[in-house]
Amino acid sequence: MIYNTSNPVERQKAITRIKKLLDNKAIVEIVEKKPIRTIKQNRYLHLILGFFASETGYTLEEVKQEIFKKIVNPALFYEGEIGEIVTIQRWRSTANLDTLEMTQAIENFRDYSSAEAGIYLPSPDEKDFLLQIEIELKNNRVI
Repeated sequence: MIYNTSNPVERQKAITRIKKLLDNKAIVEIVEKKPIRTIKQNRYLHLILGFFASETGYTLEEVKQEIFKKIVNPALFYEGEIGEIVTIQRWRSTANLDTLEMTQAIENFRDYSSAEAGIYLPSPDEKDFLLQIEIELKNNRVI
């Protein structure tokens, strides 16, 4: 069950449910639900990743996996290594980021793009610039 604890009625329902589970000596998992990255954030991210790719000659996937995740944001994405036969690195998906993590990852990438590649990436409120990027990327079949 999911309860919104800022709502007094749902908060009481959650307390009642937890007490019942405790009385039954049940095994429970309590998880805080964080707001996942928004569709707008994801769309914006793919526009700036695509623009960076078109400006540098990398593919969109190379920019996303190698630069955005591994070089710019390893603290947010790297989950560690697994495997007894072959060691494999695990990297989080952007789908698993909450809105704050996604905002931080995007800002890190914009800073990196400007400082390291000399490429200005527009902010989310620069609608005309973003529209031009979207048109260019669609015409060149990048997105």
